[in-house]
Amino acid sequence: MAKKREVTSEEAALFRAAIGEVVPVDDDHVERRAEPPAPIPRQSRADEREVMREAMAANPSLVDGAEELAYVHEGASRRILRKLGGGDYSVRDTLDLHEMPAALAASSIATFLDENRRGDRLCVRIVHGKGLRSGPEGPVLKRMTDRMLRQRGDVLAFRSARPADGGAGAVIVLLKPRKP
Repeated sequence: MAKKREVTSEEAALFRAAIGEVVPVDDDHVERRAEPPAPIPRQSRADEREVMREAMAANPSLVDGAEELAYVHEGASRRILRKLGGGDYSVRDTLDLHEMPAALAASSIATFLDENRRGDRLCVRIVHGKGLRSGPEGPVLKRMTDRMLRQRGDVLAFRSARPADGGAGAVIVLLKPRKP
């Protein structure tokens, strides 16, 4: 252990001159201001409600059960679709929407994508089914999944899965990495 060095009177005088006059404190309590409340992301929530509303407004003519889905975000390479279809990306998590009501499925998709992106699991699968038991409405969950994924800014690309992974009843989604 190093030995303490003695402070010379010259050093002490220089220190006192540098800090100036010192006034003793009578009270040692600090006045604290209350923490401001956390901001409420009103616009983000309104945007999410609008996406949900549009996703729920199903248009039966848009997608049928056997149709394959494919989408690439503007500015991204279309080669991503080929890689997604060829299994070049490792699927890190899966969400199965079978038997879910549309509102719960929409909420589940949003939560699922947010959690996986936060966890840096950027390639995921969503099983929506082909809608074979949906009746005259057609594939409700498939249409809703397609619409929601196209509207999210964090989705880089998606396409229907390979037959062994669910075929036209599932999509493989590639998410954009989070900014550091």
